[in-house]
Amino acid sequence: MAKKSGLLSIDAFSKTVEDAKIKTTSGGLITVTCILTLITLIIGEWRQFNEISIYPELVVDRDHNLKLDINLDVTFPDLPCDLMSLDIMDVSGELQLDIAKYGFTKIRLTESGEEIGKEEMKIGDDQDLANSEVAADYCGPCYGAKDQNGNEGKAQNEKICCNDCESVRKAYASVGWAFFDGKNVEQCEREGYVKKINDRLGEGCRVSGTAKLNRINGNLHFAPGASYSAPSRHVHDLSLYNRQGDFSFRHTINHFSFGPDVNSQYTSEPLELSNHPLDGRVSPSGGKEHLYSYFLKVVPTRYEYLNGTVIETNQYSSTYHDRPLVGGRDDDHPNTFHARGGIPGLFFHFEMSPLKIINKEEYEGTWSGFILDVISAIGGVLTVGAVVDRGVWAADKVIRRKKDK
Repeated sequence: MAKKSGLLSIDAFSKTVEDAKIKTTSGGLITVTCILTLITLIIGEWRQFNEISIYPELVVDRDHNLKLDINLDVTFPDLPCDLMSLDIMDVSGELQLDIAKYGFTKIRLTESGEEIGKEEMKIGDDQDLANSEVAADYCGPCYGAKDQNGNEGKAQNEKICCNDCESVRKAYASVGWAFFDGKNVEQCEREGYVKKINDRLGEGCRVSGTAKLNRINGNLHFAPGASYSAPSRHVHDLSLYNRQGDFSFRHTINHFSFGPDVNSQYTSEPLELSNHPLDGRVSPSGGKEHLYSYFLKVVPTRYEYLNGTVIETNQYSSTYHDRPLVGGRDDDHPNTFHARGGIPGLFFHFEMSPLKIINKEEYEGTWSGFILDVISAIGGVLTVGAVVDRGVWAADKVIRRKKDK
């Protein structure tokens, strides 16, 4: 007789004789049910295995060499484009003129909101000089805003002159004089500035574009009149704004964001990964002497996708506040007193967070996890099926005995 192997004693998969097996119709139905259940579970596990999720990680932001992109699109229905300036200032309060890249477009609007024309909008006092034709030896008057008494006997390039309307405006601003619409100023009359300003007083304006800045705290603001950098101060000429017209900084924010948009074009699944909380916001009408402010907390954010794409962008939260310039008690909140003073306008104050969010795109499951889940599903379904089959078989035998009696 052949010697039996020692492995027989530990065989967990003992076999049954084919003749001892009894097959039933109920067992066949249970088997079909188990197979369908297994197919459904395995399909569900496969879908979960291929599902993509974004896992955030919070780290200290060390990418200070990156630039901060500001994208905006704002509509002012009660303010003409020629009466408004856009300034971007850093945390020290000085105007940023060394911006690596900027480009804003102002779109003139009718009272009904229809577009009239487009023009390039400069930031701060970065203005183009008029190219009107004047004589080579022409030295325009500054109307007392600059001392021109020493011009006699000097070379043309050494004289103090105001040869165009913009030069006169800057000279007036440097001494704090009101410029109004430039009427009776020879340079402005010659360039057609006076007629252009007065013809457009009833229009609205839409400003859109992008600025690329250093990643430091600061503000971006729209204010009336031309703006100029003067020693230790930032000047806005409010003379024309205050003198005439039913102007206001009532506005609609069509879009405002920091950095590129993040959407489903970089992912295999349609995921909405970013939002812009100010998009579509319509401000209440606060009148001519009113200040609108948004305080933004900017959080640098990086998205890393499975296809290797990496996007550096920013998210932000926003807090809104507005007040009348006259200050005083708030009608809606009797215990609240507004500060007095300031200039009318729309201000976006932004503060950079020292932390950075890194969002990594990853699959929900791994191959080992998927295989383990499939094996568990097979074992569980077959075990439950065997228990149900035995119960049905035992019940069938009991019923048959009762019938035989």
